[in-house]
Amino acid sequence: MKMILKLAIFPFAACTWANAQVVPAATGPGGPLVSGNFKYSARYSQTALFYGANNGGNQVSGITSGEVEYIHPNSRLPFNLDYSGGYMQAISGEGLGTGVFQRLAISQGIIHRRWSLMASDGVSYTPEAPTTGFSGIPGTGEPIGGTGTSSPSGESILTLNTRVLSNSATVAVAHQLNYATALTVGGGSQLLRFPDGNGMNSDGQDVIAGITRRIDARNSISAQYAYLHFSFGASAYSDGISGSFGSSSVSAEYTRTWTRRLKTDVAIGPQWTDGSDNALVPPTTGLMVRAQASYGFRAESVGVTYNHGINGTTGYVAAATVDSVLAAFSRTFGRQVTLGATGAYTRTQPLQNIGGLTDARFGGVQVSQRWGRYLTAFSSYTAVDQSSGLSGSTPQTNILNELYQVISFGVSFSPRQARLGQ
Repeated sequence: MKMILKLAIFPFAACTWANAQVVPAATGPGGPLVSGNFKYSARYSQTALFYGANNGGNQVSGITSGEVEYIHPNSRLPFNLDYSGGYMQAISGEGLGTGVFQRLAISQGIIHRRWSLMASDGVSYTPEAPTTGFSGIPGTGEPIGGTGTSSPSGESILTLNTRVLSNSATVAVAHQLNYATALTVGGGSQLLRFPDGNGMNSDGQDVIAGITRRIDARNSISAQYAYLHFSFGASAYSDGISGSFGSSSVSAEYTRTWTRRLKTDVAIGPQWTDGSDNALVPPTTGLMVRAQASYGFRAESVGVTYNHGINGTTGYVAAATVDSVLAAFSRTFGRQVTLGATGAYTRTQPLQNIGGLTDARFGGVQVSQRWGRYLTAFSSYTAVDQSSGLSGSTPQTNILNELYQVISFGVSFSPRQARLGQ
């Protein structure tokens, strides 16, 4: 989950294809007008949902979705675009979580001599709190697992039948002082909206400044200062008042590349939080922690992330201390079969004393097999479980407080990756 100090990573989910085909590119007087790596897929799946009596029982749904990825690997102007979207329609049952879902992530870099600039923006719209896959909707057939799979937003409290719009934008400028030292400054903004009024809308802005020192080919250290300001609107979840809080942190980070395949990254430091209303956001001093490990070897990859810090985008409390662990695994057998798995645990403790501790757990596994050049069949299983003290202290019922399971079968049309401009 995304912490206020950028504690979560935003890796882009990608499909596994082999032996890319070459296609013609549009050309002009100066060469190709479009170049880079392009791939897309279209999917249909049917899912069976099993959940408790509080939400109406079982449900069968059909999901139609698609995905597009474009990478322009220019060394001076790197660009990446990922899009996933679709529609989930109930075939039988109560229509839990049906509707449109979409996610778009774009990043653009500019590199010139010792200067570099990176800007990114990500927006998502879902009918429930996101969990597995790039879109966050389980059962679509999107690849899961790998060195990092994260949900589109920072919602650490899971919900059902709750439409959510989120957006996160960042920009960072780095200057290489010498071969071993670099300075970085940047900032960003976050937005979380509940169109149906069944959650707490929030906005955030942050700034960072840091210095990185490369010790040798495998080791580097860095120090960073970060400040974030979060504001939330008046709602039933903030006692009918609006407010804001600010948080500062100073952290030290150590990155080590153990081998070409194994890398670890650990950051830790003190964090201070103070709010405009002490009843909602009492003054708090604690630690922010981020730890990551990734391993990739030919056909398999593994990623593990741990985060601890203050989260302002839970949707149901003004501010909370969040602990989260996310693990993901992916392996390809030959060129035909891919196995993906992911799991997470999140603990959300509100800073205000309302007894609303929330424990959320989810996990998923998916197997896909390619049929010929264009078709892939897949099946998946996802389990989501949450226990929350907030369900009895807030005037809404969308907070998940039970176990629900999703079983999915489907087919994907996905031509192999195309290389444009070659």
